[in-house]
Amino acid sequence: MESITQTLLSTDKDETAKEMLTAFPKETEEVKQRTLTTLLEKVEGCKNIMETPGRYLVYNGDLFEYDVDNMSQIQRVHAFLMNDCLLIATWLPNRRGAVKYKYNALYDLESFAVVNVKDNPPMKDMFKILMFPDSRIFQAENSKIKKEWLEILEETKKKKVVKERHKKEEEVPNSPVRPEVSTNPFDVDEPLESEEAVDLSPEWIQELPEDLDVCIAQRDFEGAVDLLDKLNEYLKDQAVTPRVKELRGKVDERVRQLTDVLVFELSPDRSLRGGPKATRRAVSQLIRLGQSTKACELFLKNRAAAVQTAIRQLRIEGATLLYIHKLCNIFFTSLLETAKEFEMDFKGNTGCYSAFVVWSRSAMKMFVDAFSGQVFDSKESLSTASECVKVAKEHCTQLSDIGLDLTFILQSLLVKDIKAALISYKDIIIEATKHRNSEEMWRRMNLMTPEALTKLKEEMRSCGIGNFEQFTGDDCWVNLSYTVVAFTKQMMGFLEEGLKLYFPELHMVFLESLREVILEATQHVDYSLRCEQESEKKAFIMQNALFLHEMVLPVVEKRFEVGVGKPAKQLQDLKKNLRPMRVNPESTMSVV
Repeated sequence: MESITQTLLSTDKDETAKEMLTAFPKETEEVKQRTLTTLLEKVEGCKNIMETPGRYLVYNGDLFEYDVDNMSQIQRVHAFLMNDCLLIATWLPNRRGAVKYKYNALYDLESFAVVNVKDNPPMKDMFKILMFPDSRIFQAENSKIKKEWLEILEETKKKKVVKERHKKEEEVPNSPVRPEVSTNPFDVDEPLESEEAVDLSPEWIQELPEDLDVCIAQRDFEGAVDLLDKLNEYLKDQAVTPRVKELRGKVDERVRQLTDVLVFELSPDRSLRGGPKATRRAVSQLIRLGQSTKACELFLKNRAAAVQTAIRQLRIEGATLLYIHKLCNIFFTSLLETAKEFEMDFKGNTGCYSAFVVWSRSAMKMFVDAFSGQVFDSKESLSTASECVKVAKEHCTQLSDIGLDLTFILQSLLVKDIKAALISYKDIIIEATKHRNSEEMWRRMNLMTPEALTKLKEEMRSCGIGNFEQFTGDDCWVNLSYTVVAFTKQMMGFLEEGLKLYFPELHMVFLESLREVILEATQHVDYSLRCEQESEKKAFIMQNALFLHEMVLPVVEKRFEVGVGKPAKQLQDLKKNLRPMRVNPESTMSVV
């Protein structure tokens, strides 16, 4: 035995040591414990390991540890396999007396799984130890020693399982304990649970915790859930015995580990490439584990992060309308794919649909923030803003094909910015009208060329004023002032763009803006009529007033009614209160 001990303590593990171990395979536990004690004296920081009774050495040897990610060599270690645990010790570069190693880690045999690593030269003779959520890779000196490690590790783990099972069976009393008989007539007799009713001896049940560890480490989530379903089916309607509770405890720990891994798979920190389909695997397994609520929450968080990343990566270049087309295409396409994937994954979980509706609103708010920042905060023209809103509405309508209508949410989120845009453009028109009024000379327009006159007629026809020819004179003259014509074109443009942006929440703001713009022009005409003394010029002013009252205001009123779907009483009252008079010394157009 002295010779065996000296050989095991040698610096290099050679074939002589293996031959001697083979020559003495049936050592007593006492001898093995003494050998372990002698060996552990060479390890720094593991004095308490021998305090566990019955622990003895099974196998030991030198190994090289490699990095799991880049497969680079990390350090040289010495592994001690005992009957219930595995000790990893690192070599000390500067030895202090008899101490050669330093304690690194101690693993219970049930806490890890051993996996063979296929040779891939120059990486060969390796095996992996899997401990969730970590793993370690070791390299043996040659293929023979690697084979010995794999076989002895597997055999030792099985012996420990069998020993614990026998120990549990011995603890079960041979004669059943007679329950105390109750004299209470209201007590209900319950059937006694028989521990003999559940057979946990099948090999697949004994190896189930270890198989679950392997599945989790190898990312075989479906296999892990299949094993759990198989166990649940086997234990269905069985009595709950102490042994079953113990097995359940081990399995529940693996279920928690599996859930943590699946949660990590769905976390936004993971790669967001692949679209919603990339999350299907983890979501489906969480649902099978009875975690449908958590699966729903994580799926929607993952998709929210994906949408936000896609919007953030969209480059702002070129015209605003082009950017909005790209933004709508990215957002609404992603929203449509998410809705379809959600319907597929959570088809049998109707309670999760309310969560998707809430998520859709938050996603829409994210979209509107990006939309408004580019369209409204950058002070784009009202025509550009109306075109952008029109594009967003059209994309939003496409979601109705899958039963998802977010138009109301889009409008409610945009109403504040659109109100501000309408009021801002109204103020611009009023300021421009005031500036032209200040320079008004009440002279007829001379367009100089027939082409210019034809173009003006086309513009007025497009505004809805069909009888404009009655206000044109000889050659290229127009019997209206430049101020009134410019106001008409600007006013009708504001009306058309406002109708494109219109929805019920904007009714009063839009209507009041139209009224203020009209009053600005008509009040100036009324003031000019009252102040002008020259009869010829006063007649010209009255002709402009009649054009506004008889031609422009009816078109505004009718176009508003058609666009909105109901008449505007305020515009009707405004038209009644404007009373143009025929030219005479006291003629005026009163505004009440």
